[in-house]
Amino acid sequence: MEVLIENRQSRHRLPEQEIRTTARRILNALGYPDAQLSILIVDDDQIATLNMAYLNHKGPTNVISFPMQEGRFSGITPDLLGDVVISADTAHREALNAGMAMRKRFDQLLIHGILHLVGYDHVNSEAAAAAMEQKSNQLMELIHTED
Repeated sequence: MEVLIENRQSRHRLPEQEIRTTARRILNALGYPDAQLSILIVDDDQIATLNMAYLNHKGPTNVISFPMQEGRFSGITPDLLGDVVISADTAHREALNAGMAMRKRFDQLLIHGILHLVGYDHVNSEAAAAAMEQKSNQLMELIHTED
């Protein structure tokens, strides 16, 4: 399993090796031990650009997933799940507003992005949203009880 991390922002310190380990634990728990994943950490300006270009939404968001297991070419690299892009600026702001550590909020966003890559959805039905929230909570418990 390969977890690639590229940090394109400098305002917030994030421990890449710890994030890589967390991502591997999430993937293992979801039954994707051989999956390949890339994580891109950006600032609000960068994620706003991606948000407009790919989702036609204005402004920054916290996380965007780009799944590689969908569409016409999904079978070319079966272990490549896709990309998760997280705005460190938004994660920091949301953590402050929620009164939690930034790293915990970052982990929540990482889980959310990975769940999208493996097929979870929260937009199309309340049942799917509830299932995604339940799985997210289970994964947060897993990664934060093993610390």
